[in-house]
Amino acid sequence: MDLKRLNYFVTIVNCKSYSKAAEKLHISQPSLSNAVKKLEQEIGAPLLERSTRKFVLTDAGELLYLRASDMLSQMKIMNKEMEEVIVEGKGVIVLGIIESIKTWLPSIIYSYKQRYPVMVFKLFDVLGAEHVIRSLKSYSSHAIITNQLIYDEDIVSIPLYTERLVAVLPYDHPLSQKELLHLDDLEQETFIISTDGFQTRADVINAFKTDNLQLKIHFEIERFETALSLVRENLGITIVSENYVNGAVDKRIIQRPIDHPMLERTVYLAYMKNRHLPIAMQQFIQAVEQNF
Repeated sequence: MDLKRLNYFVTIVNCKSYSKAAEKLHISQPSLSNAVKKLEQEIGAPLLERSTRKFVLTDAGELLYLRASDMLSQMKIMNKEMEEVIVEGKGVIVLGIIESIKTWLPSIIYSYKQRYPVMVFKLFDVLGAEHVIRSLKSYSSHAIITNQLIYDEDIVSIPLYTERLVAVLPYDHPLSQKELLHLDDLEQETFIISTDGFQTRADVINAFKTDNLQLKIHFEIERFETALSLVRENLGITIVSENYVNGAVDKRIIQRPIDHPMLERTVYLAYMKNRHLPIAMQQFIQAVEQNF
């Protein structure tokens, strides 16, 4: 079967419209319809129900769509792997990251770049487990550093280290006088917390629920830096990874450890189990693993 026609058919099904598919593929609608008719002639069966206004696949159409989608996806992956395998010591590493790794990742990249100076890094923020799985399985990224254990048979999750979550307060906050906080110390505080999908949010909420304490959420944010900015303006307190605030010098805020077993997390390095990676990319992953 012609790959171009299969791609046309899959695009039509995904768009649920000939006109939208034609626009996406940059071809005319009659040409698209003609391609589908030739595909049907080759198969010997209709692929779309034409007696209804709704967009309905026949049994043959359902089967072809599933198999063609998988085949086209595999072709895309093969092309990507072939592009990467023919370059040695150069190319692009796409890495998903969480904010707290800013204290150690730059030094690893610096050492790595001494050996592979022309390698380019594309770093992007990771929003949650579903984002990790989708990005890795679509080959949009080579590896991801995440604070969530990924339960998927196609993905390897290597534990790197465990870190505490700490409270960040305005420097003159009454609780700053205490060297160690307990969760009930924070029950009446105005909280700045991550939005849905972030592991830190889940950890904090679960800790409060476990201790039957009230959590007063007044701000929801996506980046720790935003949370710290709000704390600096005395608009509330937050709980973040200790690695995010370690080494930072800011006289307007102060961090304090919290005595609670649920307020710690493991950081993982995740990547596809069977994806072929060039040696240069394999060695970066090894460098991250060996650092811990």
